[in-house]
Amino acid sequence: MPAPLYTDVADGPPGGQAYWLRASDGVRIRAGIWTGGPQGTVFLLPGRTEYIEKYGRAAVDLGQRGYTTLTLDWRGQGLADRPLADKMAGHVGDFSEYQLDLDAVLKLAHDQNLPRPYFMLAHSMGGCIALRALMRNLPFHAAAFTAPMWGISMAGWMRPMAIVIATTASWLRQQHRYAPGTTAKSYVLEAAFKGNVLTSDADMYGYMRHQAGVHPDLILGGPSMGWLHAALVECHALAVLPSPPAPTLCALGTAEKVVDTAPVHLRMQRWQNSRIDLYPGAEHEIMMETPDMRARLFDSVAAHFAAHR
Repeated sequence: MPAPLYTDVADGPPGGQAYWLRASDGVRIRAGIWTGGPQGTVFLLPGRTEYIEKYGRAAVDLGQRGYTTLTLDWRGQGLADRPLADKMAGHVGDFSEYQLDLDAVLKLAHDQNLPRPYFMLAHSMGGCIALRALMRNLPFHAAAFTAPMWGISMAGWMRPMAIVIATTASWLRQQHRYAPGTTAKSYVLEAAFKGNVLTSDADMYGYMRHQAGVHPDLILGGPSMGWLHAALVECHALAVLPSPPAPTLCALGTAEKVVDTAPVHLRMQRWQNSRIDLYPGAEHEIMMETPDMRARLFDSVAAHFAAHR
């Protein structure tokens, strides 16, 4: 079923389309397609708080390199169903629920006869979901990650406390409460460009702020205690599992402050048929960094996918 696509702020390729989908548990999500070329379809898996329109410019970059882009609003964000009364709280009960969303998007790709082979380009929380998907042997020929959330950045002394607090909140049925230090406010609307942790490029930060200001139904605040508990559990569960065989490229900024970089380096060091590329001075959103870093990233991603068709 057709869904809204805010082309006025996406800056995506012409002819983009969005669809409502139902995951197998009945949750409604939204998927977006930008047809870009015959080289294959890139499943662009967003991070927490993100939405389809945020990746319009990335779809242009991928289209210029011959790839169709398929992306989505995960449950609990964008225009997808939000489970809590407070719609600004990002919530999920268990990270396995995101796999149901990905399964629904895979079915859409099949139904729409999108170009094969299929590849994954996953950012932040999407990188956590993508790693689990690869371990499920879903039909992706290769994967690329940007700042994957394989650990949550926090001070070392806080880590055991966070686990205890999040677990206690679950026991006391307080999963709907905001995680400590977070509120209902959108980061991009509250944080000035100077000192932000997302990008060093003023134009791309303005792009994100403009989307949030024009279409506030897209934005999200802080994570719930339930989301935090689910994320900590999933990151721990993935950390003790071997890496899947899929050939992998990982991009990480040297100024990264959002995800814990230690688990990223540790996994990539032992992941066969993979490599990690460091981007000097890049913040969390490498796909939304300076023009030279974006060109380097998309050239590398396209070359990686072409080598593993």
